[in-house]
Amino acid sequence: MAESRTSAQGGMETSYGFRDVAEGEKQTLVNDVFHKVAKRYDIMNDVMSAGLHRVWKDAMVAALHPRKEASYKVLDVAGGTGDIAFRIVEASDRKAHATVLDINGSMLGVGAERAAKKGLNDNLTFVEANAEELPFESNSFDAYTIAFGIRNVPRIDVALSEAYRVLKRGGRLLVLEFSEVDMPLLDRIYDQWSFKAIPRFGKMITGEAEPYQYLVESIRKFPNQRDFAAMIGKAGFSRVTFTNYTGGIAALHSGWKI
Repeated sequence: MAESRTSAQGGMETSYGFRDVAEGEKQTLVNDVFHKVAKRYDIMNDVMSAGLHRVWKDAMVAALHPRKEASYKVLDVAGGTGDIAFRIVEASDRKAHATVLDINGSMLGVGAERAAKKGLNDNLTFVEANAEELPFESNSFDAYTIAFGIRNVPRIDVALSEAYRVLKRGGRLLVLEFSEVDMPLLDRIYDQWSFKAIPRFGKMITGEAEPYQYLVESIRKFPNQRDFAAMIGKAGFSRVTFTNYTGGIAALHSGWKI
């Protein structure tokens, strides 16, 4: 719990939770985590946020306020199971198109199954690719969203630069991520919940404690709200702001390509 967060200058590329790993090794380790938990990913988020992730995601999509037009195109990165993309499409009255990109095929498989059950196939495209090297032309999307995924990207600065590249002028970046709690009593309660309860619940639900231990630790290593806002600005985005949810347990960062 005493581990320090990385700064706006980086450091997540060699941080696998509280363990330092060789450059290039983190992505493989993270992929293994999500292969293990893909089928129970939504349950995992419920455990980690006590169900609040659903409220935060709704607030994220409300902030995006997607246009109700067939020409409106969103790229949802690290969104394999479709949680954000489904909300965006529904908020657009099923007019917008969302491209769901994830580096993990297991997560995408879950998302594709869910999309078919919801009858949303016409509004969605699923792409297996790396956030650090997006397979799209520049100026392609009206919005770029990523929820609880940016801290798992080794080179966050590269991913943010790619986000800027693929957005159209006037396009918006929205990043929802666990962040630094800014309420004295809540931070102690949250630490106890995170380090004592979450790995135990994870093992009970999935048979695996280690993925949950990594995810809890990765939250504590991720840059705080102001440092991450500085990273977004450094990538070229303007009017960068953040909104804390539930005392800073999560934060929504916003930036514009102007």
